[in-house]
Amino acid sequence: MKKSIYVIALSVLFLSACKNDKKPAESKEAPTQEMHMEEADAHDHGDHDHDASKSESSSKEDRGITATTEKSNATSAIIDGYLQIKNALVADNKDGAAEAGTVLLTAFSNFDMKQLTEDQHKEYMEIVENAKEQAEHIVKSPIDHQREHLEVLSNDVNDLIALLGTDKTLYQVFCPMANGGEGAMWLSEIEAIKNPFYGSKMLKCGKVQKKIN
Repeated sequence: MKKSIYVIALSVLFLSACKNDKKPAESKEAPTQEMHMEEADAHDHGDHDHDASKSESSSKEDRGITATTEKSNATSAIIDGYLQIKNALVADNKDGAAEAGTVLLTAFSNFDMKQLTEDQHKEYMEIVENAKEQAEHIVKSPIDHQREHLEVLSNDVNDLIALLGTDKTLYQVFCPMANGGEGAMWLSEIEAIKNPFYGSKMLKCGKVQKKIN
């Protein structure tokens, strides 16, 4: 009888030990799952922020523009105003860039929209609305901000050329250091590298991506 009581007591102790061992295992598992969920949430927020930064500047791909190969002088005055801004910033000339910004705004005002098709008109207005905003900021901003606005303006003028064409020979140049290290493009009338985003600080930083016309 004593032996039976002894066996029962051992069994009860054994079962109690198993239950106690199980609890820590379960308590460890729950935080691990929560940690994975927090990591997943952090990853999702990171992706969202990254996408938001991309959406700040438009390109012809974003706008759905099919690049034209037609030669046209319709954009000549606008391109000339843009190039004046670009060249002033190459020369570290804030006042020259501001004056050129006014020239560009005048070119937009004088543009004859009667020559546009209905589809072109819609795209043109979308591009020019943004481009005017950049030019207005260039007119009144310090030179470092003028350069930031030129980054966006360059995309707008490039889209305008893709939409309407040009009779000028231009070069699309890319600087990998601009735009916080993400890189930025500008348009130039010469093949030689003269960087408007840095001027004399890094005048030769850049590479020709393609020739237009």
